[in-house]
Amino acid sequence: MILHLYFARRFLTMFLGIFAIFVLFLGLLDLVEQLRRFDGEVTFGRVVLLTLLNMPASLYEMLPLVMILSSVAVFLSLARSSELVVARAAGRSGLTVLIGPTIVAAILGLAAVAIGNPIAAATSKRFETLSERYSSGETDVLSIGSEGLWLRQGDTAGQTVIQAARANSDATILYDVTFVTYDRDVGPVRRIAAEQAELGDGAWTLRDAKAWPLAPGQNAEALSQSFETLKVDSSLTRENIRDRFGRPSSISIWAMPAYIDDLERAGFSARRHVVWFWMEMARPLFLVSLVLLGAGFTMRHARLGRTGLSVLTAVLLGFGLYYVRNFAQILGETGQIPPISAAWVPPVASLLFALGLILQREDG
Repeated sequence: MILHLYFARRFLTMFLGIFAIFVLFLGLLDLVEQLRRFDGEVTFGRVVLLTLLNMPASLYEMLPLVMILSSVAVFLSLARSSELVVARAAGRSGLTVLIGPTIVAAILGLAAVAIGNPIAAATSKRFETLSERYSSGETDVLSIGSEGLWLRQGDTAGQTVIQAARANSDATILYDVTFVTYDRDVGPVRRIAAEQAELGDGAWTLRDAKAWPLAPGQNAEALSQSFETLKVDSSLTRENIRDRFGRPSSISIWAMPAYIDDLERAGFSARRHVVWFWMEMARPLFLVSLVLLGAGFTMRHARLGRTGLSVLTAVLLGFGLYYVRNFAQILGETGQIPPISAAWVPPVASLLFALGLILQREDG
């Protein structure tokens, strides 16, 4: 037990050290990028805030690289100090040595999904909102709820809240839709209800619409007007809606099942979100497989030579498995393979490959 705790502590220490280096490196790079992007148009404090909000999502995506680098570094260190030789001489096999680091990797993976995923989703969503506000003064929001689809568009003068019972696949045609326009100083000034609204270039085209003025002291029904077609200016674009609607990473893993149900209830295809959900569920297993892969190439004694080649092979193979996982995700999102297969086959295959490599080098 003491030996397991020792190897686990060594791996955790190495992981935290490399993770801290990535935090510093990515933070400086993103700070420079945000300064270049806004070019003095916003204060330095706001640029720092945007950098801090953007970092969790970037670090979350870099976690596989941090994990395999930690594995390579810690086992290379143990091999050079002959600690692995001593452990084998004491009757401990290579697989036994891996128990502690593997458990730590699994715990880190579970913590990343359970805690890191919601943090990354919340901060990335806030980053997008503030970034749009600082760059153009406009804020556009899309959300799916039990009441249907909600959109918000606006500029410096005011906002328009849009609610629809259902929509087409890319949310550019809305049905049973309501528009409520808010003035920044006055409050709600107009309400429009329509059977259908279609997004065009810079405007929504409403059909079978009825508009009510909402100014205080007026009889809204007496002043209402009906239109066969009505144009409503819009700051939204098809690309803007597609980007916001199709990004599962902005939804917390805990809220994803309910969000998928809301999507399907509103008439949307939730395949991309289903694939993302199962990919996140399989993330801890994939991180464990990367640890075993790094160990398989670096557990041998340093005197055998070709250490640099082994390290390079481990890192490149880790990158290869990561891209295979992403390719399987694309196949799942396009419907070529089932979502569960897209999520779980690459991690399981990676784990079996790493175990086979370790067994061959230890006993073969």
